[in-house]
Amino acid sequence: MTSRPLGTPCWTDAMFTDLEGAKSFYGDVLGWTFGESSSEHGNYTQALKNGKAVAAVVPPMPGQDGDAQSAWCLYFASPDVAATAEKIRGAGGTLLMEPMQVGEFGSMCLAQDPTGCVFGVWQAGIHEGFELQGETGSYVWAEVFTREPAKADAFYTEVFGFASKKIKDEHMDYRVFDLGADPVLGRMVMTADDFPAEIPAYIQIYFAVDNCDKAVEAAEAAGGRKVFGPMDSPFGRFAALLDPQGAAFAVIDVRTTVGEMPEME
Repeated sequence: MTSRPLGTPCWTDAMFTDLEGAKSFYGDVLGWTFGESSSEHGNYTQALKNGKAVAAVVPPMPGQDGDAQSAWCLYFASPDVAATAEKIRGAGGTLLMEPMQVGEFGSMCLAQDPTGCVFGVWQAGIHEGFELQGETGSYVWAEVFTREPAKADAFYTEVFGFASKKIKDEHMDYRVFDLGADPVLGRMVMTADDFPAEIPAYIQIYFAVDNCDKAVEAAEAAGGRKVFGPMDSPFGRFAALLDPQGAAFAVIDVRTTVGEMPEME
């Protein structure tokens, strides 16, 4: 079994009151198909692209608030979820779900950083995480959106051992975290102009698409809503969306790039 290094984004899932509606929407927009629901694990259902696991959807568990806002949750890999949970506490984070075993699939916890972003930690068992990523219809990138960048930067660096660099841009405070090689996570500041106070800090999941504009059209046709874009960048053409149940996500065509890569400092 290959083990992803601590702090590597390794999985994403979301809870939906209307599970069939979510399957239909993401099937239309990202070309996903879906595996069998795991009844012993709350009808947890894996999303597949070309037969490979790329994400999962799940209905609310009995007793959970069915009105809770749907949201995509990013999981970071850990070789020891209990030890990482202690690091989260020590760095000022909050555990929303204590470490727990999920059958033979692995172990997990859910947490919130000191600025309000919710995320998960996954210690792999037979489920190692993404079977496909960086390709059409799969996870490709994620960004922490926060109003307190210094606090978030310190937290993720302490918990996951990230190194970080800031993009050289006097108009934007954007930081990239890495584990010694390729970047694994971005951090964006939520400004009062762009983000109303009622929108909490969150982690934006980016899924790769062949054509950003067509993906936006498909999302809108299926009941989703465009929040931002499509916009060109040196990293790809991207757009931010809300699905019909209010879960935020982004799509990016990483092959259509415009402009020079920014300098880092």
